[in-house]
Amino acid sequence: MAYWLVKSEPSVWSWDQQVAKGAKGEAWTGVRNFTARQNLVNMKKGDKAFFYHSNEGKEIVGIAEVIKEAYPDPTDKTEKFVCVDIKADKPLKTPVTMAAIKAEKKLADMALVKYSRLSVQPVTAEEWKLVCKMGGV
Repeated sequence: MAYWLVKSEPSVWSWDQQVAKGAKGEAWTGVRNFTARQNLVNMKKGDKAFFYHSNEGKEIVGIAEVIKEAYPDPTDKTEKFVCVDIKADKPLKTPVTMAAIKAEKKLADMALVKYSRLSVQPVTAEEWKLVCKMGGV
């Protein structure tokens, strides 16, 4: 299993909306960056992803699971981009803020810190464990 981080502005798509989709999940559409696209292509069914509220909140609020691997993004007229389906797995007991992540020296190399504009990012196993611990799960 691999670990990832997906970003969404809560005013566009929030953790609560993801939870409301239940077991059928929702397509993670709208990615228009080629690095992020490649990360979506690399996701496998069963992989886990942190759900990060960007711009508004700037915090990891939950854990999602990939339930369908990459397929053509129906919102992309150019037919160059893909999406995956994810479902909410569980919320973090305590959201982990960007400030808390930046304050943790062991997370200094985390993609979230280094590539703040990348909407779909890999997370190492060590980073995953530490953020989960910080979030109380």
